[in-house]
Amino acid sequence: MSRIVVALGGNALGNSPEEQLILVQNTVKPIAELIKAGHEVLIAHGNGPQVGMINMVFETAEHDKVIKHAMPFPECGAMSQGYIGFHLQNALRAELNRLGIDKEVSTLITEVEVDPNDPAFLHPSKPIGSFCSEAEAKVLEATKGYMMKEDSGRGYRRVVASPKPINVVGIKVIRCLVEAGHVVITVGGGGIPVKKEGLGYKGVAAVIDKDFASEKLAQLIDADFLFILTAVDRVAINFNKHNHLEIDEMNVETAKKYVSEGHFAKGSMLPKVEAAILFAESKPKRVAIIASLEKAALALEGKTGTKITL
Repeated sequence: MSRIVVALGGNALGNSPEEQLILVQNTVKPIAELIKAGHEVLIAHGNGPQVGMINMVFETAEHDKVIKHAMPFPECGAMSQGYIGFHLQNALRAELNRLGIDKEVSTLITEVEVDPNDPAFLHPSKPIGSFCSEAEAKVLEATKGYMMKEDSGRGYRRVVASPKPINVVGIKVIRCLVEAGHVVITVGGGGIPVKKEGLGYKGVAAVIDKDFASEKLAQLIDADFLFILTAVDRVAINFNKHNHLEIDEMNVETAKKYVSEGHFAKGSMLPKVEAAILFAESKPKRVAIIASLEKAALALEGKTGTKITL
């Protein structure tokens, strides 16, 4: 039996609650197969479209004077964790029941600690919320202190930092649930970014990459495997070029070489490979696998996916 952290990509959830309800029926099937095989499974997921939608709704309502104040971004993240977890846990519970497996599935609204001195806060780059004109952007900068940037000729959007996670708040609770035999959905959307303040934590307007948050979770929970599930079967170098080459297995040294050579795109495969490297080198015998969602069980058997080892 292995302990596995499964990080679901955006293709597993869709772009709306209606689409998500349909997609999760299939999303949970390969996860249920891992559980059926006797593995301990923790589930993490992205939340890009979902948190953006929630944020945009509140910003629009504020702009139209339906409400006085838009919802702070950390709270939007918490909301997205809640409703994504609601859909995932119900779908997975139903699939486990279909397979005759008696397991509890629970979603934890999870805070993830970041360092307020992380250099990412000096260079916010993650766009969130709706588009606006240059004039509207200047008003938001003056009245709310937002940093606004032009986005691909489509208008201006707010940008926030994407700091690295340094701790998962509540890891003891997660560990207790896992050791009691439960399936846990946690660090959704990379977790709610928080910083230490006084005796507790305070939310930070930021976005933590879900691959790095999943990797931090996998380390802290002492997982054997980190599965980063995406839309492709394997990692490739020279992607979509004449010398395109899919990789079955690579060690940390080789993976770092490919990263330095610029083989992986910043917004897609790069954070997955970097998170895989961090996990594989964190402790001997830890294995990271990047694979397609529907072939997760086959990837564990080494029949597909890209395996990253020390």
